[in-house]
Amino acid sequence: MWEYLIHGEASPNVQAFLEGLGKALEAQGFHHNPKAEAPNLVLNAISLENPRPYRRRAQATFVASVLELPRFPENPLQALYPYLVRALSNVLLAYVPGQGVKFLTLELGHYNEPEGEGFYERVAARLRPIACSRLVINNVFHKDLEPELWQGDELTRSMYRAGKKLKEWDLLPAPFPIEEILPPEDLRHVKRLYGIGGLSYGNLSVRKDERRFWMSASGVDKANLREIGRDILMVKDYDPQQNAILLSVPPHVEPRRVSVDAIEHWMIYREHPGVGAILHVHAWMEGVPATPFNYPCGTYELAQAVAEKVRQAPDPTRAVVGLKNHGLTITGRSLDEIMERIEGKLIRTVPMS
Repeated sequence: MWEYLIHGEASPNVQAFLEGLGKALEAQGFHHNPKAEAPNLVLNAISLENPRPYRRRAQATFVASVLELPRFPENPLQALYPYLVRALSNVLLAYVPGQGVKFLTLELGHYNEPEGEGFYERVAARLRPIACSRLVINNVFHKDLEPELWQGDELTRSMYRAGKKLKEWDLLPAPFPIEEILPPEDLRHVKRLYGIGGLSYGNLSVRKDERRFWMSASGVDKANLREIGRDILMVKDYDPQQNAILLSVPPHVEPRRVSVDAIEHWMIYREHPGVGAILHVHAWMEGVPATPFNYPCGTYELAQAVAEKVRQAPDPTRAVVGLKNHGLTITGRSLDEIMERIEGKLIRTVPMS
C-alpha cells in the first residue's frame, strides 16, 4: 500500500484542494498516514513568502509542493522554478482557484489540469506514477579503471564532439544555479540525499564493450566533456541488490556522480548489442512514439518505459523515443551517426500534455 501525508500550513483554498486531492488519491490506492516516516508522497503546502521544504528521510519519498497563486505567470519556468527548488520538491503544483493546476517538474516539464469534471482524479492520476516510481540514483565507485583509459579514448572524444555540437544547436540549457537558489543548509541536505552537484539537462553515452559504457556525469557542462571520472564516467553494471549503478574510476580522481539516466542506458545496451550510443536531449521530433507517463528521471519505471519503446522500434539501433513532457532518447551505432541523423530535425520546444 502506498502512503501519503500532508505537510505545511495551507490557506483555506489550498486546504480544500488538498482534501479533494487526498480523497482521489485514496480512491487510487493510497493511504493517508500523517505519522509515516518514509511516505511515498508528501503534499507540501507552501506560500510565496515561505516556500518551506519537507525534509525527506528517504530517497523513495516524492514531494509535491502546492502553491496558491492569484493567476498563472506568463513564463512559468522563470517565475516558479525557484520555488520548486527551494521547497526541495520533485514537482510543483501551482494552484489558481477556479482555474486549475499547472504542474512544474525538475526536468522542466510544465503542463495544466483545468478545473472541471474529474479535476481531483486527473491531478491524482498525474501524481500517481511519480509517487510510485523507484529511484536508481545510488553510485558505487570502484577505483579499477584501466590506466590506459585515464585520459579517455576515441569514444570519449566523440562525446566531446557531440556535446560541442549540441551547444552549437542551442540544445543544452544552462544549468540552474542551485547554489544560488538554495540556502547552504538545504543544499547540504539535497547533496546528502541525492548527491546532486547541479541541475543540468541532457546526457550522452557510448558503448565501450559488451557490458560497459562511457556516460556523461550529472550536473556538468555537456559542451565541455573532458576529464575522466569528473565529466565522463565508465558504467560497468547495475546491482539490483544495492539498487546502485557500479562505476569504474581512476584512483587519483574524486569522482562526480553519473547522470541519473544511467539505469535507462544500461537497460538499452544490455538488451540491444547493436546499439553503440545513446543521446538524450530536451527537444522533440514530430510523430515519435512516447512513454505514457511523465516518470521522473532516474527511476526504474522511466527506464522500463523507454526500453519498451526502443524494443518496439522497427530498428532498435536507430530508435527515437519521446519521454512524455520531457524530451527524446535516441539510439544509434555511434554518436557521430546520431548527430548526423537528427541534424535539422529537432524541435526545441517539447510539447506538454
